[in-house]
Amino acid sequence: MNFRRQMLSQFPELADPKSHPRFTGIPSFMRAPFTENLSDLDIAMCGVPYDGGVTNRTGTRLGPRDVRIQSTMMRCYNQATGAAPYEKARIGDIGDAWPVMPFELEHAHKEIESYFAEIKEAGALPLAVGGDHSMTLPILRAMAKDGPVALVQIDAHCDTGGMYQGSEHHHGSSFSAAVNEGLIDPKKSVQIGIRGGTIVPDLWKFSYDHGMRVITIDELYDMGIVAAMKEATDIVGDTPVYVTFDIDSLDPAFAPGTGTPEIGGITSYEALKMVRSLKDLNIIGADIVEVSPPFDPSGGTALIAATVMFELMCLMADCVDRNKAG
Repeated sequence: MNFRRQMLSQFPELADPKSHPRFTGIPSFMRAPFTENLSDLDIAMCGVPYDGGVTNRTGTRLGPRDVRIQSTMMRCYNQATGAAPYEKARIGDIGDAWPVMPFELEHAHKEIESYFAEIKEAGALPLAVGGDHSMTLPILRAMAKDGPVALVQIDAHCDTGGMYQGSEHHHGSSFSAAVNEGLIDPKKSVQIGIRGGTIVPDLWKFSYDHGMRVITIDELYDMGIVAAMKEATDIVGDTPVYVTFDIDSLDPAFAPGTGTPEIGGITSYEALKMVRSLKDLNIIGADIVEVSPPFDPSGGTALIAATVMFELMCLMADCVDRNKAG
């Protein structure tokens, strides 16, 4: 230990752990410090290793661990946007919201909600990695305590289904439940990249009937990403917004490691461009979900998730900075 400190003192450029060789150290999200003291943070990164709500391939409970490993590839500055998140916000990894009772879905959701309620009470912004998409519902229950928020959802599926095999709550019903519980304002909510076959013709009828803006993958490409994201941000306006990014929004050629892959999705570059388009929104929290490492042999899906996470972190740090200035 003394030898290590002595060596690092000779190389001041290595004083920050984020500058250490990326194959070293204990992985945390972005190689940021690990802390359980929420008062130290503006942005709290955490994992939600839970996949009790999946209806197809399991494995997303392993997502946070693999994304942590791949996030060691992230740097301190965003070359594309000029963002310097660590200069604008206090950012750390607070560990995992792992349910003690994972086999009881509704109890597990209550545990997740309680975890994020602590983050909100401390005044930090949560940036979470899942886990299946059912986890977003309890996060919204915590984050929307003061009233409904807007939603930007980048996804292959609307996740506004209903009862499935006797269960009201699963990863395909999070946002119908969120609307019904008054957690999100459907007229301030945009679902982007929707595609794939359905079991019934009107599977996502709930979204349309409640005024949610659904931008299918065909419409996204017909409009162009710039125009589509401009419409999305116009809909949200200055309303506090939660951003949820399902990794299956990407084509499985780029992101095979997910539970419900749908061909014909966006590319990895388009994913970054879409997230960067949200730069002026008032983001109160965000997540990246549905990374399933057992179907991700190269680690590429987790790397995309880590990179999207970094882009979201940059946006959230700008929000912190604007709120401090205002």
